[in-house]
Amino acid sequence: MSDAFNMSMRKFLKQVGVTSQQEIEAALRNKGEAGKSYTLKMTLTCEELGLEHTVTGDVSGE
Repeated sequence: MSDAFNMSMRKFLKQVGVTSQQEIEAALRNKGEAGKSYTLKMTLTCEELGLEHTVTGDVSGE
């Protein structure tokens, strides 16, 4: 892959990571349940490529 593609991909993934963390933290603050454990699921899709990739993981505030 080209350098331009790699830079674009890294920029996208950084944006996903930062904005996702902000949204999760906001949801925890709004619900007032920051000390619990949660199972999160992230689905990445790209219709043009026929891509659907899901990652599931646990996060713990304990």
